[in-house]
Amino acid sequence: MERRRPDRPDGNEPKRERLSRLKISILGSGSGGNAAVLMNSRTAILVDAGFSGRSICDRLDRIGLKPQDISAILITHEHIDHIRGAGGFSRKYDIPVYATEMTIQNGRHNLGNLPRPEVIRAGCSVAVSGFDVHPFSIPHDAADPVGFTISDGTVKVGFCTDLGSVTHLVRQRLKGCHALVLEMNHDREMLLAGPYPWALKQRIRSRTGHLSNDDAVEFLKELWQPDLRHIILAHLSRTNNLPELAAVSAETALREIQALDFTRLTVADQSRPTEICSVEGPNCPGERR
Repeated sequence: MERRRPDRPDGNEPKRERLSRLKISILGSGSGGNAAVLMNSRTAILVDAGFSGRSICDRLDRIGLKPQDISAILITHEHIDHIRGAGGFSRKYDIPVYATEMTIQNGRHNLGNLPRPEVIRAGCSVAVSGFDVHPFSIPHDAADPVGFTISDGTVKVGFCTDLGSVTHLVRQRLKGCHALVLEMNHDREMLLAGPYPWALKQRIRSRTGHLSNDDAVEFLKELWQPDLRHIILAHLSRTNNLPELAAVSAETALREIQALDFTRLTVADQSRPTEICSVEGPNCPGERR
């Protein structure tokens, strides 16, 4: 489910020589598994690998990629729906896995022995396959969870799912993105009226749980600026949310700030990849070291 946008609101397209193009597809997103692929003309990297290795291969094939096209795997945290296939996939295709030390330690049971582990730290940028990757801390009930901004020096893409609240740091790191993958996990009323045990409902609603539709759209209204042309809503709960409900919530928020007509909005699905989204943008500053 997605909306496409017309030309820039000021009617002036950036000069072509100042543009670069990245492409992104969410291979699947939700409590059953999460994985995304970001690519340019030379390479592709995975952000999380929460499906089986076979499923990741199948999903890559659906968007015209092979496992051999993947040059790196970035891991946000150690929960099974983000690392299920990372170890086996990395061993089979000899792919480095980038994760924080605590994520690797706490995910060891599911990751197994990684052939090429690369330890990263929140707040420290790292070069990964020609991309500038900046991990930043997010509030979630994992050992050392991070979100990512990924840039080729011109286009900046933000990945931020599995966060219970929007902190000042999250706001700062996601400024200036040209594309954003943001959690819109649950509708508050559906969660409260749903079948989950009360303890699980409290965990989801906590500041280290998952972002509600209401909280996500308020953040989008705060964050949006004309260069943010692509928004992908991710990690929707199958039990406590609906794609149509998430889309309407986001569309209403963007309409309130007169941004809807200039923004491509996509709702990620658990069972199949999104269409490949091309992201272009004028020169953007790199992350501060």
